[in-house]
Amino acid sequence: MAPHPFLTGTPLGLLIDGGFVPAADGQTLPSHDPATGEHLADFARGQAADVDRAVAAARAAFESGPWPRFSSAERQALLLRLADLVAAHAEDFALLDTLDMGSPIRHTRGSVAMLTDLVRYYAGMARGIEGVTATPSNPAMFACTVKEPVGVCAAIIPWNGPLWASILKLGPVLATGCTLVLKPAEDASLSPLLLGKLALEAGVPPGVFNVVTGLGNEAGAALAAHPGVDKIAFTGSDTTGRAIMASAAGSLKRISLELGGKSPNIVFADADLDKAARMAVVAAFANSGQVCSAGTRLFVERGVADDFAAAVAHHAGALRLGNGIDPATDLGPLVSARQLARVTGHMDDALAEGAGAVCGGERLSEGAFAQGFFFPPTVLSGATDTMRAVREEIFGPILAVLPFDSEEEVVARANATPFGLGAGVWTGNVGRAHRLGRRLRAGSVWVNCYNAIDPAVPSGGMKASGMGREYGKNHLEEHLETKSLWIATD
Repeated sequence: MAPHPFLTGTPLGLLIDGGFVPAADGQTLPSHDPATGEHLADFARGQAADVDRAVAAARAAFESGPWPRFSSAERQALLLRLADLVAAHAEDFALLDTLDMGSPIRHTRGSVAMLTDLVRYYAGMARGIEGVTATPSNPAMFACTVKEPVGVCAAIIPWNGPLWASILKLGPVLATGCTLVLKPAEDASLSPLLLGKLALEAGVPPGVFNVVTGLGNEAGAALAAHPGVDKIAFTGSDTTGRAIMASAAGSLKRISLELGGKSPNIVFADADLDKAARMAVVAAFANSGQVCSAGTRLFVERGVADDFAAAVAHHAGALRLGNGIDPATDLGPLVSARQLARVTGHMDDALAEGAGAVCGGERLSEGAFAQGFFFPPTVLSGATDTMRAVREEIFGPILAVLPFDSEEEVVARANATPFGLGAGVWTGNVGRAHRLGRRLRAGSVWVNCYNAIDPAVPSGGMKASGMGREYGKNHLEEHLETKSLWIATD
Protein backbone atom coordinates (compact mmCIF):
# COMPACT_ATOMS: atom_id res chain seq x y z
CA MET A 1 0.00 0.00 0.00
CA ALA A 2 1.40 3.40 -0.99
CA PRO A 3 1.94 5.82 1.92
CA HIS A 4 -0.72 8.45 2.49
CA PRO A 5 0.34 11.89 1.18
CA PHE A 6 0.08 13.30 4.72
CA LEU A 7 2.75 10.81 5.81
CA THR A 8 5.69 12.27 3.90
CA GLY A 9 8.47 10.62 5.87
CA THR A 10 9.44 13.91 7.47
CA PRO A 11 8.55 13.98 11.18
CA LEU A 12 5.22 15.67 11.80
CA GLY A 13 5.63 18.79 13.90
CA LEU A 14 3.68 20.41 16.69
CA LEU A 15 1.09 22.99 15.66
CA ILE A 16 1.95 26.12 17.64
CA ASP A 17 0.94 29.69 16.81
CA GLY A 18 -0.15 28.92 13.27
CA GLY A 19 2.83 26.83 12.14
CA PHE A 20 4.16 23.30 12.40
CA VAL A 21 7.40 23.19 14.36
CA PRO A 22 9.63 20.46 15.85
CA ALA A 23 9.74 19.82 19.57
CA ALA A 24 12.12 22.13 21.40
CA ASP A 25 14.57 19.28 22.00
CA GLY A 26 14.00 17.68 18.58
CA GLN A 27 12.72 14.36 19.93
CA THR A 28 10.12 12.31 18.05
CA LEU A 29 7.81 9.33 18.61
CA PRO A 30 6.79 6.66 16.08
CA SER A 31 3.33 5.66 14.91
CA HIS A 32 2.71 2.06 13.86
CA ASP A 33 -0.19 0.27 12.21
CA PRO A 34 -1.58 -2.06 14.92
CA ALA A 35 -2.79 -4.53 12.28
CA THR A 36 0.62 -5.09 10.68
CA GLY A 37 3.25 -3.44 12.85
CA GLU A 38 4.23 -1.28 9.86
CA HIS A 39 5.85 2.08 10.65
CA LEU A 40 3.57 4.91 9.54
CA ALA A 41 5.22 8.15 10.61
CA ASP A 42 7.19 9.96 13.27
CA PHE A 43 5.74 12.90 15.15
CA ALA A 44 7.16 15.41 17.59
CA ARG A 45 7.55 14.42 21.24
CA GLY A 46 6.36 17.60 22.90
CA GLN A 47 7.31 18.27 26.51
CA ALA A 48 6.88 21.01 29.11
CA ALA A 49 8.78 23.64 27.11
CA ASP A 50 6.56 23.01 24.10
CA VAL A 51 3.43 23.19 26.24
CA ASP A 52 4.67 26.56 27.51
CA ARG A 53 5.00 27.80 23.91
CA ALA A 54 1.55 26.54 22.95
CA VAL A 55 -0.20 28.00 26.01
CA ALA A 56 1.55 31.35 25.45
CA ALA A 57 0.35 31.36 21.84
CA ALA A 58 -3.20 30.50 22.91
CA ARG A 59 -3.17 33.25 25.54
CA ALA A 60 -1.91 35.85 23.09
CA ALA A 61 -4.52 34.82 20.52
CA PHE A 62 -7.29 35.03 23.10
CA GLU A 63 -6.34 38.45 24.42
CA SER A 64 -5.16 40.26 21.28
CA GLY A 65 -5.02 39.93 17.53
CA PRO A 66 -8.01 39.22 15.31
CA TRP A 67 -9.72 36.43 17.28
CA PRO A 68 -11.28 38.51 20.12
CA ARG A 69 -12.84 40.75 17.46
CA PHE A 70 -14.53 37.88 15.58
CA SER A 71 -18.30 38.25 15.71
CA SER A 72 -20.53 35.25 16.27
CA ALA A 73 -21.37 35.34 12.57
CA GLU A 74 -17.68 35.21 11.67
CA ARG A 75 -17.08 32.30 14.03
CA GLN A 76 -20.04 30.52 12.47
CA ALA A 77 -18.68 31.08 8.96
CA LEU A 78 -15.28 29.76 10.03
CA LEU A 79 -16.83 26.59 11.46
CA LEU A 80 -18.82 26.06 8.28
CA ARG A 81 -15.64 26.35 6.21
CA LEU A 82 -13.97 23.84 8.52
CA ALA A 83 -16.91 21.46 8.12
CA ASP A 84 -16.59 21.67 4.35
CA LEU A 85 -12.87 20.91 4.56
CA VAL A 86 -13.46 17.94 6.87
CA ALA A 87 -16.03 16.62 4.40
CA ALA A 88 -13.63 17.15 1.48
CA HIS A 89 -10.93 15.19 3.33
CA ALA A 90 -13.27 12.52 4.69
CA GLU A 91 -11.36 9.65 3.09
CA ASP A 92 -8.05 11.02 4.39
CA PHE A 93 -9.36 11.13 7.94
CA ALA A 94 -10.94 7.70 7.71
CA LEU A 95 -7.75 6.17 6.37
CA LEU A 96 -5.49 7.86 8.94
CA ASP A 97 -7.65 6.75 11.88
CA THR A 98 -7.81 3.20 10.52
CA LEU A 99 -4.05 3.04 10.01
CA ASP A 100 -3.23 4.72 13.30
CA MET A 101 -5.51 2.88 15.74
CA GLY A 102 -6.98 -0.03 13.79
CA SER A 103 -10.68 0.79 13.60
CA PRO A 104 -12.34 -0.66 10.46
CA ILE A 105 -12.54 1.72 7.52
CA ARG A 106 -16.33 1.31 7.37
CA HIS A 107 -16.50 2.60 10.94
CA THR A 108 -14.13 5.52 10.43
CA ARG A 109 -15.87 6.59 7.22
CA GLY A 110 -19.20 6.69 9.04
CA SER A 111 -17.64 8.63 11.90
CA VAL A 112 -16.32 11.37 9.60
CA ALA A 113 -19.79 11.88 8.14
CA MET A 114 -21.26 12.29 11.62
CA LEU A 115 -18.43 14.61 12.68
CA THR A 116 -18.99 16.89 9.70
CA ASP A 117 -22.55 17.27 10.92
CA LEU A 118 -21.25 17.93 14.44
CA VAL A 119 -19.05 20.82 13.24
CA ARG A 120 -22.05 22.33 11.47
CA TYR A 121 -24.08 21.98 14.65
CA TYR A 122 -21.50 24.01 16.56
CA ALA A 123 -21.56 26.55 13.76
CA GLY A 124 -25.27 27.03 14.40
CA MET A 125 -24.72 27.21 18.14
CA ALA A 126 -22.22 30.04 17.71
CA ARG A 127 -25.14 32.35 16.84
CA GLY A 128 -27.25 31.24 19.82
CA ILE A 129 -25.11 32.42 22.74
CA GLU A 130 -27.19 34.81 24.82
CA GLY A 131 -27.65 36.24 28.30
CA VAL A 132 -30.83 37.33 30.05
CA THR A 133 -32.33 40.59 31.27
CA ALA A 134 -32.99 40.59 35.02
CA THR A 135 -35.45 42.77 36.95
CA PRO A 136 -33.82 44.27 40.08
CA SER A 137 -36.05 45.40 42.92
CA ASN A 138 -34.53 48.88 42.63
CA PRO A 139 -36.26 50.58 39.65
CA ALA A 140 -33.24 52.87 39.20
CA MET A 141 -31.04 49.91 38.23
CA PHE A 142 -30.82 47.91 35.01
CA ALA A 143 -29.25 44.43 35.14
CA CYS A 144 -28.49 41.74 32.60
CA THR A 145 -26.15 38.82 32.12
CA VAL A 146 -23.50 38.57 29.43
CA LYS A 147 -21.88 35.35 28.22
CA GLU A 148 -18.13 35.52 27.67
CA PRO A 149 -15.58 32.86 26.66
CA VAL A 150 -13.73 31.14 29.50
CA GLY A 151 -10.33 31.75 27.90
CA VAL A 152 -7.50 29.36 27.16
CA CYS A 153 -8.73 25.78 27.08
CA ALA A 154 -6.72 22.58 27.15
CA ALA A 155 -7.90 19.17 26.01
CA ILE A 156 -6.30 15.77 26.47
CA ILE A 157 -7.93 13.07 24.34
CA PRO A 158 -7.77 9.27 24.00
CA TRP A 159 -6.73 7.06 21.11
CA ASN A 160 -9.99 5.19 20.51
CA GLY A 161 -11.54 7.97 18.40
CA PRO A 162 -8.86 10.56 17.63
CA LEU A 163 -10.74 12.66 15.07
CA TRP A 164 -14.00 12.33 16.99
CA ALA A 165 -12.46 13.52 20.25
CA SER A 166 -10.56 16.34 18.52
CA ILE A 167 -13.66 17.81 16.92
CA LEU A 168 -15.68 17.34 20.09
CA LYS A 169 -13.12 19.46 21.93
CA LEU A 170 -12.49 22.02 19.17
CA GLY A 171 -16.09 22.72 18.11
CA PRO A 172 -17.31 24.50 21.26
CA VAL A 173 -13.99 26.35 21.60
CA LEU A 174 -14.39 27.96 18.19
CA ALA A 175 -18.12 28.56 18.69
CA THR A 176 -17.60 30.47 21.94
CA GLY A 177 -14.41 32.37 21.12
CA CYS A 178 -12.01 30.47 23.38
CA THR A 179 -8.61 29.16 22.29
CA LEU A 180 -7.31 25.59 22.57
CA VAL A 181 -4.20 23.53 23.20
CA LEU A 182 -4.95 19.92 22.24
CA LYS A 183 -2.84 16.97 23.41
CA PRO A 184 -3.67 13.85 21.39
CA ALA A 185 -2.92 10.34 22.61
CA GLU A 186 0.54 9.11 21.64
CA ASP A 187 -1.07 6.00 20.11
CA ALA A 188 -3.16 8.01 17.63
CA SER A 189 -1.97 11.52 16.76
CA LEU A 190 -2.20 11.64 12.97
CA SER A 191 -5.76 12.84 12.34
CA PRO A 192 -5.59 15.58 15.03
CA LEU A 193 -2.57 17.00 13.20
CA LEU A 194 -4.41 16.92 9.87
CA LEU A 195 -7.37 18.65 11.54
CA GLY A 196 -4.97 21.36 12.71
CA LYS A 197 -3.73 21.85 9.16
CA LEU A 198 -7.28 22.18 7.84
CA ALA A 199 -8.25 24.57 10.65
CA LEU A 200 -5.55 26.95 9.42
CA GLU A 201 -6.87 26.60 5.87
CA ALA A 202 -10.36 27.41 7.15
CA GLY A 203 -9.05 30.70 8.56
CA VAL A 204 -8.51 29.94 12.24
CA PRO A 205 -6.07 32.66 13.36
CA PRO A 206 -2.60 31.67 14.63
CA GLY A 207 -2.61 30.52 18.24
CA VAL A 208 -6.33 29.80 18.40
CA PHE A 209 -5.84 26.05 17.82
CA ASN A 210 -2.58 24.41 18.87
CA VAL A 211 -1.71 20.70 18.83
CA VAL A 212 1.06 19.37 21.08
CA THR A 213 1.75 15.69 20.48
CA GLY A 214 3.71 13.64 22.99
CA LEU A 215 3.45 11.35 25.99
CA GLY A 216 0.80 11.71 28.63
CA ASN A 217 3.24 11.83 31.53
CA GLU A 218 5.22 14.58 29.79
CA ALA A 219 3.13 16.86 27.58
CA GLY A 220 -0.19 15.83 29.14
CA ALA A 221 0.96 16.33 32.71
CA ALA A 222 2.51 19.70 31.89
CA LEU A 223 -0.70 20.86 30.24
CA ALA A 224 -2.92 19.72 33.13
CA ALA A 225 -0.81 21.62 35.66
CA HIS A 226 -0.15 24.72 33.55
CA PRO A 227 -1.18 27.94 35.33
CA GLY A 228 -1.92 29.65 32.02
CA VAL A 229 -4.83 27.33 31.22
CA ASP A 230 -8.34 28.43 32.27
CA LYS A 231 -10.20 25.19 31.53
CA ILE A 232 -9.17 21.61 30.89
CA ALA A 233 -11.22 18.83 29.32
CA PHE A 234 -10.11 15.23 29.49
CA THR A 235 -11.45 12.03 27.98
CA GLY A 236 -9.93 8.78 29.18
CA SER A 237 -9.56 6.53 32.20
CA ASP A 238 -10.84 7.40 35.64
CA THR A 239 -7.33 6.87 37.05
CA THR A 240 -5.84 9.53 34.79
CA GLY A 241 -8.88 11.73 35.34
CA ARG A 242 -8.18 11.80 39.06
CA ALA A 243 -4.55 12.75 38.43
CA ILE A 244 -5.60 15.56 36.08
CA MET A 245 -8.13 16.83 38.60
CA ALA A 246 -5.43 16.97 41.26
CA SER A 247 -3.06 18.82 38.91
CA ALA A 248 -5.74 21.31 37.88
CA ALA A 249 -6.51 22.16 41.51
CA GLY A 250 -3.33 24.21 41.86
CA SER A 251 -4.64 26.94 39.57
CA LEU A 252 -8.37 26.31 40.13
CA LYS A 253 -8.99 25.50 36.48
CA ARG A 254 -12.49 24.77 35.34
CA ILE A 255 -12.55 21.06 34.55
CA SER A 256 -14.70 18.60 32.63
CA LEU A 257 -14.05 14.88 32.57
CA GLU A 258 -15.49 12.12 30.36
CA LEU A 259 -14.10 8.99 31.96
CA GLY A 260 -14.50 5.24 31.82
CA GLY A 261 -17.46 2.98 32.29
CA LYS A 262 -18.62 -0.54 32.99
CA SER A 263 -22.03 -0.15 31.50
CA PRO A 264 -24.94 -2.52 32.16
CA ASN A 265 -27.05 -3.71 29.24
CA ILE A 266 -30.25 -5.23 30.65
CA VAL A 267 -32.44 -7.64 28.68
CA PHE A 268 -35.88 -8.69 29.90
CA ALA A 269 -37.69 -11.75 28.56
CA ASP A 270 -40.44 -9.59 27.03
CA ALA A 271 -37.98 -7.76 24.74
CA ASP A 272 -37.44 -8.35 21.02
CA LEU A 273 -34.75 -10.90 21.82
CA ASP A 274 -33.37 -11.25 18.32
CA LYS A 275 -32.83 -7.50 17.98
CA ALA A 276 -31.47 -7.30 21.53
CA ALA A 277 -28.93 -10.07 20.83
CA ARG A 278 -27.72 -8.42 17.65
CA MET A 279 -27.42 -5.05 19.35
CA ALA A 280 -25.73 -6.53 22.41
CA VAL A 281 -22.89 -7.54 20.08
CA VAL A 282 -22.65 -4.00 18.73
CA ALA A 283 -22.88 -2.51 22.22
CA ALA A 284 -20.00 -4.61 23.54
CA PHE A 285 -17.72 -5.17 20.53
CA ALA A 286 -17.87 -2.04 18.37
CA ASN A 287 -14.35 -0.69 17.83
CA SER A 288 -13.08 -4.00 19.28
CA GLY A 289 -14.61 -3.09 22.62
CA GLN A 290 -12.53 0.08 22.85
CA VAL A 291 -15.50 2.31 23.66
CA CYS A 292 -15.98 3.95 27.06
CA SER A 293 -19.73 3.24 27.14
CA ALA A 294 -19.44 -0.37 25.91
CA GLY A 295 -22.22 -2.55 27.32
CA THR A 296 -19.96 -5.24 28.73
CA ARG A 297 -22.15 -6.28 31.68
CA LEU A 298 -25.01 -8.07 29.90
CA PHE A 299 -27.76 -8.77 32.44
CA VAL A 300 -30.32 -11.23 31.03
CA GLU A 301 -33.54 -12.42 32.69
CA ARG A 302 -32.79 -15.95 33.88
CA GLY A 303 -35.49 -17.78 31.93
CA VAL A 304 -33.95 -16.77 28.60
CA ALA A 305 -30.31 -16.28 29.66
CA ASP A 306 -28.81 -19.49 28.23
CA ASP A 307 -30.51 -19.17 24.85
CA PHE A 308 -29.72 -15.48 24.72
CA ALA A 309 -26.04 -16.08 25.47
CA ALA A 310 -25.93 -18.62 22.67
CA ALA A 311 -27.53 -16.13 20.27
CA VAL A 312 -25.04 -13.42 21.23
CA ALA A 313 -22.16 -15.85 20.75
CA HIS A 314 -23.56 -16.81 17.35
CA HIS A 315 -23.71 -13.19 16.18
CA ALA A 316 -20.29 -12.43 17.66
CA GLY A 317 -18.78 -15.44 15.94
CA ALA A 318 -20.05 -14.18 12.60
CA LEU A 319 -18.04 -10.96 12.87
CA ARG A 320 -15.07 -10.79 10.53
CA LEU A 321 -11.76 -9.84 12.14
CA GLY A 322 -8.95 -8.43 10.08
CA ASN A 323 -7.03 -5.43 8.88
CA GLY A 324 -9.26 -2.38 9.12
CA ILE A 325 -8.28 -1.29 5.61
CA ASP A 326 -10.38 -4.15 4.22
CA PRO A 327 -13.95 -2.82 3.80
CA ALA A 328 -15.28 -6.27 4.76
CA THR A 329 -13.67 -6.13 8.21
CA ASP A 330 -16.05 -5.84 11.16
CA LEU A 331 -13.45 -5.76 13.96
CA GLY A 332 -9.87 -4.57 13.69
CA PRO A 333 -6.97 -5.01 16.08
CA LEU A 334 -6.54 -3.53 19.51
CA VAL A 335 -4.54 -0.33 19.42
CA SER A 336 -1.25 -1.56 20.89
CA ALA A 337 0.68 -4.40 22.49
CA ARG A 338 0.04 -2.74 25.85
CA GLN A 339 -3.71 -2.83 25.33
CA LEU A 340 -3.57 -6.43 24.12
CA ALA A 341 -1.69 -7.40 27.28
CA ARG A 342 -4.36 -5.68 29.38
CA VAL A 343 -7.18 -7.56 27.65
CA THR A 344 -5.47 -10.96 27.83
CA GLY A 345 -4.71 -10.34 31.50
CA HIS A 346 -8.38 -9.78 32.25
CA MET A 347 -9.26 -12.89 30.25
CA ASP A 348 -6.78 -15.02 32.17
CA ASP A 349 -8.17 -13.73 35.47
CA ALA A 350 -11.76 -14.48 34.43
CA LEU A 351 -10.88 -18.07 33.54
CA ALA A 352 -8.91 -18.49 36.77
CA GLU A 353 -11.93 -17.24 38.77
CA GLY A 354 -14.24 -19.81 37.18
CA ALA A 355 -15.76 -18.14 34.13
CA GLY A 356 -15.87 -19.88 30.76
CA ALA A 357 -15.74 -18.58 27.20
CA VAL A 358 -18.81 -19.32 25.08
CA CYS A 359 -16.83 -17.92 22.15
CA GLY A 360 -13.42 -16.32 21.70
CA GLY A 361 -11.15 -16.13 24.71
CA GLU A 362 -7.66 -16.33 23.18
CA ARG A 363 -5.45 -13.95 21.24
CA LEU A 364 -5.35 -14.52 17.48
CA SER A 365 -1.73 -14.82 16.38
CA GLU A 366 -1.62 -17.10 13.34
CA GLY A 367 -1.45 -16.25 9.65
CA ALA A 368 -2.76 -12.78 8.84
CA PHE A 369 -3.03 -12.01 12.56
CA ALA A 370 0.60 -12.77 13.38
CA GLN A 371 1.93 -9.20 13.27
CA GLY A 372 -1.05 -7.44 14.82
CA PHE A 373 -2.80 -7.08 18.15
CA PHE A 374 -5.94 -9.13 17.54
CA PHE A 375 -8.33 -10.46 20.17
CA PRO A 376 -11.68 -12.02 19.15
CA PRO A 377 -15.09 -11.06 20.51
CA THR A 378 -15.49 -13.06 23.71
CA VAL A 379 -18.66 -13.98 25.59
CA LEU A 380 -18.17 -15.11 29.18
CA SER A 381 -20.52 -17.52 30.92
CA GLY A 382 -20.45 -18.44 34.58
CA ALA A 383 -19.24 -14.95 35.49
CA THR A 384 -20.19 -13.24 38.74
CA ASP A 385 -20.45 -9.61 39.75
CA THR A 386 -17.35 -9.86 41.94
CA MET A 387 -14.97 -10.99 39.21
CA ARG A 388 -12.35 -8.48 38.14
CA ALA A 389 -13.41 -8.78 34.48
CA VAL A 390 -16.95 -7.82 35.50
CA ARG A 391 -15.99 -5.00 37.88
CA GLU A 392 -13.22 -3.23 35.95
CA GLU A 393 -13.22 -1.51 32.59
CA ILE A 394 -11.33 -3.77 30.17
CA PHE A 395 -11.52 -1.64 27.01
CA GLY A 396 -11.49 -4.73 24.88
CA PRO A 397 -13.94 -7.23 23.35
CA ILE A 398 -14.96 -9.20 26.46
CA LEU A 399 -18.62 -9.42 27.45
CA ALA A 400 -20.02 -11.14 30.56
CA VAL A 401 -23.53 -12.63 30.56
CA LEU A 402 -25.09 -12.24 34.02
CA PRO A 403 -28.52 -13.82 34.71
CA PHE A 404 -31.02 -12.03 37.00
CA ASP A 405 -34.43 -12.85 38.46
CA SER A 406 -36.24 -9.57 39.17
CA GLU A 407 -36.38 -5.91 38.28
CA GLU A 408 -35.39 -4.85 41.78
CA GLU A 409 -32.42 -7.17 41.76
CA VAL A 410 -31.07 -6.07 38.40
CA VAL A 411 -31.38 -2.35 39.21
CA ALA A 412 -29.38 -2.87 42.38
CA ARG A 413 -26.71 -4.94 40.61
CA ALA A 414 -26.50 -2.60 37.63
CA ASN A 415 -25.95 0.38 39.94
CA ALA A 416 -23.41 -1.45 42.12
CA THR A 417 -20.42 0.01 40.31
CA PRO A 418 -18.31 3.14 40.74
CA PHE A 419 -19.09 4.01 37.12
CA GLY A 420 -22.17 5.62 35.61
CA LEU A 421 -21.64 6.46 31.95
CA GLY A 422 -24.30 4.54 30.04
CA ALA A 423 -26.93 1.82 30.44
CA GLY A 424 -29.17 -0.14 28.12
CA VAL A 425 -32.65 -1.56 28.76
CA TRP A 426 -34.47 -3.98 26.45
CA THR A 427 -38.15 -4.51 27.23
CA GLY A 428 -41.61 -4.43 25.68
CA ASN A 429 -43.09 -2.93 28.87
CA VAL A 430 -43.30 0.85 28.59
CA GLY A 431 -43.80 1.28 32.33
CA ARG A 432 -40.65 -0.70 33.05
CA ALA A 433 -38.78 1.38 30.47
CA HIS A 434 -39.69 4.56 32.33
CA ARG A 435 -38.94 3.09 35.74
CA LEU A 436 -35.48 1.86 34.83
CA GLY A 437 -34.75 4.96 32.81
CA ARG A 438 -35.11 6.94 36.03
CA ARG A 439 -33.57 4.48 38.47
CA LEU A 440 -30.37 3.56 36.65
CA ARG A 441 -27.49 5.78 37.73
CA ALA A 442 -26.01 6.62 34.35
CA GLY A 443 -25.58 9.77 32.30
CA SER A 444 -27.34 8.15 29.32
CA VAL A 445 -29.95 5.39 29.37
CA TRP A 446 -30.89 3.80 26.06
CA VAL A 447 -34.15 1.86 25.85
CA ASN A 448 -34.45 -0.70 23.03
CA CYS A 449 -31.34 0.81 21.46
CA TYR A 450 -27.74 1.38 22.51
CA ASN A 451 -25.17 4.17 22.18
CA ALA A 452 -27.58 6.49 20.38
CA ILE A 453 -25.96 9.91 20.02
CA ASP A 454 -26.86 13.26 18.47
CA PRO A 455 -25.20 16.70 18.52
CA ALA A 456 -28.23 18.22 20.28
CA VAL A 457 -28.42 15.69 23.14
CA PRO A 458 -25.98 16.04 26.06
CA SER A 459 -23.71 13.12 26.94
CA GLY A 460 -21.60 12.49 30.01
CA GLY A 461 -21.19 10.43 33.12
CA MET A 462 -22.21 10.16 36.74
CA LYS A 463 -20.04 9.00 39.65
CA ALA A 464 -16.52 7.97 38.56
CA SER A 465 -17.50 8.29 34.90
CA GLY A 466 -16.87 12.02 35.01
CA MET A 467 -18.35 15.47 35.32
CA GLY A 468 -19.69 17.95 32.82
CA ARG A 469 -21.49 17.25 29.57
CA GLU A 470 -20.56 17.19 25.91
CA TYR A 471 -22.89 17.85 22.95
CA GLY A 472 -25.86 20.19 23.11
CA LYS A 473 -26.20 23.55 24.83
CA ASN A 474 -24.64 22.15 27.99
CA HIS A 475 -21.38 21.71 26.12
CA LEU A 476 -21.19 25.37 25.14
CA GLU A 477 -21.96 26.42 28.71
CA GLU A 478 -18.82 24.56 29.83
CA HIS A 479 -16.84 27.14 27.80
CA LEU A 480 -18.68 30.29 28.89
CA GLU A 481 -18.57 32.60 31.87
CA THR A 482 -21.71 34.39 33.03
CA LYS A 483 -21.05 38.05 33.83
CA SER A 484 -23.63 40.24 35.58
CA LEU A 485 -23.81 43.78 34.21
CA TRP A 486 -25.40 46.54 36.35
CA ILE A 487 -26.19 50.02 35.06
CA ALA A 488 -27.58 52.82 37.21
CA THR A 489 -30.25 54.62 35.23
CA ASP A 490 -30.30 57.85 37.26
